[in-house]
Amino acid sequence: MGIRKVNGNYIIDFRCHGKRYREKIGPSKRQAELVLQKRKVSIAENRFLEVKKRSRVLFDIMSNDYIERYSKLNKESFKKDISTRNIMMKYFAGKYLSEITPLAIEDYRAWRIRGGVKKTTVNRDMALLKHIYTKAIEWGKAEENPVKRVKNFPENNDRVRFLEKGEIKALMDCCPYLLKQIVFVAIHTGMRQGNILSLTWDAIDFDRGIITLPTTKNKKGHHVSMNSMLIAMLENMKSKCNPDSPYVFENKGKRLSRYGIVRGTFNRVVRKAGIVDFHFHDLKHTFASLLAMAGVPISTIKELLGHKTEAMTRRYTHLSPEYKKSTVELLCNKVDNFWKPEEKAETTPTMMDHKISQATVR
Repeated sequence: MGIRKVNGNYIIDFRCHGKRYREKIGPSKRQAELVLQKRKVSIAENRFLEVKKRSRVLFDIMSNDYIERYSKLNKESFKKDISTRNIMMKYFAGKYLSEITPLAIEDYRAWRIRGGVKKTTVNRDMALLKHIYTKAIEWGKAEENPVKRVKNFPENNDRVRFLEKGEIKALMDCCPYLLKQIVFVAIHTGMRQGNILSLTWDAIDFDRGIITLPTTKNKKGHHVSMNSMLIAMLENMKSKCNPDSPYVFENKGKRLSRYGIVRGTFNRVVRKAGIVDFHFHDLKHTFASLLAMAGVPISTIKELLGHKTEAMTRRYTHLSPEYKKSTVELLCNKVDNFWKPEEKAETTPTMMDHKISQATVR
C-alpha cells in the first residue's frame, strides 16, 4: 500500500484478496492519507468488497430517488430541487457516487461560476448535493459525504433592505390589483411568499382574526395574527372569490405560480416604482422593522414571525436612519443643557488701558 503523486493529484495504491486497487483522491496529501487509512480498516474488517459494491450507485439513480422518495414528500420547494438536480445532471450524469470527489465538486462549482451563476446560487446547489449524499448514506448507497470537505463561498448576510413609508406607497401604487393584495398580506403579516400563494380560505378564521399555517420553513405549524385592515381586505376578497377554488390567490381554480404574477410582475413593478435592490422576501423584513420602530418588543416580533430564536428575529428587524436620528433627539429633553455657546462679556477699561490711550493722543 502506498501514496504517489501524478500530475498534481495523489493516488492511493493498495491490494485486497490479491487484487490491486488504485484511487485518485485529489491534490491534498493529507486527504489521501486519511482515505488510505479508511481502506486499510475496511479491508481488515472484511468490509471493503461490500463497500465497493455499495458504491457502484449512479448519481442519476440516487438523485432521482432523492426527488421521488424524499423531496416531493417532505419539501415544499421540491420543484426547486428538481430544477437544481437537472443542472447537476449536465455535469455528473453517468458518474458513480464514489467518483464524485471533492475535486470533482470544486470543478462543478467552477463550471457554474463560468456560466455566470452567482456564488450564493452555487452554495444552494451544494446544500442540495450535500443532502443527497446524506440520504444516500442513510439508505446504504454511499459510505461518505464528499461535499462536507468543500467549503461554501462566503456570503454577505449583513444586507439590510426594507421599505420606508414612502417606498411602500410607491410600490403599492404601481402594483396591479392582484399583486397589490399579495403585497398587502406580506407587509401586514410577514408571511413568506410560498405560504401566501398556498393560502386557502379554510385556513382563515375571521372571527378570531387568525391565519393558521399547517407547515412553515421550520416544519411547524404557526398562527398568524391579522389586523383590522387585513381582515377587511380579505373579507372583501372572500365576497368575490371563485367558489370552485380553495385558494385565496388563484388563477382558473389553481394556485398562483411564483414564476408569473409574483416573480416576473413584482420585479417589473419594483423597477417602475424606482425602488432599488429589493426582493419579495424583503417584505418580511419590512413587516418586522415597522413593528420594531413602533416600539414592539423583540420577543413579540419573534412570536409573530414564528421564529425559534430571537437571534433569527434580529436579522429581520432594522431601524431606519430617520428613526435612529429621532431616537437620539429624545436626549435633548432628558439631559440638562450643560453646554452653552460662550457669550462675549463686556469689560471695564483698566488704568493701564487709560495710560495707553493718553500716550496715543500725545
